[in-house]
Amino acid sequence: MAEGICDALEYHGFEVIHVRDAEEGERLLDEEQIDFILLDVMLPGKDGFAMCRSIRSRGMEMPVIMLTARGEEIDKVVGLEIGADDYVTKPFSMRELIARIKVHLRRRHNNCGQVSKYAFGSVSVDFQTHKITKNGVPIKLTSTELALLHYLMVHRNSILSRDRILNEVWGYDIYPDSRIVDTHVLNLRKKLEEDPHKPEFIKTHHGVGYIFVL
Repeated sequence: MAEGICDALEYHGFEVIHVRDAEEGERLLDEEQIDFILLDVMLPGKDGFAMCRSIRSRGMEMPVIMLTARGEEIDKVVGLEIGADDYVTKPFSMRELIARIKVHLRRRHNNCGQVSKYAFGSVSVDFQTHKITKNGVPIKLTSTELALLHYLMVHRNSILSRDRILNEVWGYDIYPDSRIVDTHVLNLRKKLEEDPHKPEFIKTHHGVGYIFVL
């Protein structure tokens, strides 16, 4: 499967490096400039979850898409909670996978121009430099978390449906469920709100979606 994915990505112009386990992958991250990671949960030895945690604990912000088994909902939730940007369930179409990879890479390299610098509560955000602090302490956000925060702030005080967020932030018109939005919002609250259980800024509008209140 990995060889088939590599062949398809190279055909579409990507430079691909294939590694077979997490240890080899972590060595590669020390040696190469990696723009994107496609990470299988079912790695031999150290699994994909541990690899994803290691990537984020090192402060690396590149997009990560995780490959999960059919019907393994817990894999999807855990992957998103530990910092994956997205997931694809096996079996999948190469057309869909390549489209998602392009969306994440395009968003990562786009500048967040509509809102450059902003402050709310004890949080300060510079979208141009990707520098975020809370009470003066640096906070690490993934590229997707940063894009979601930017979208919420640009549309502050407006109620945004999950479907609209998926379409505008992830670039997907159709998605199997909205858990991906909910989990990323939860991650943002944990990192930015003083009390994630009683958010002051990123609020839920029950039955509809979310609103950034300022």
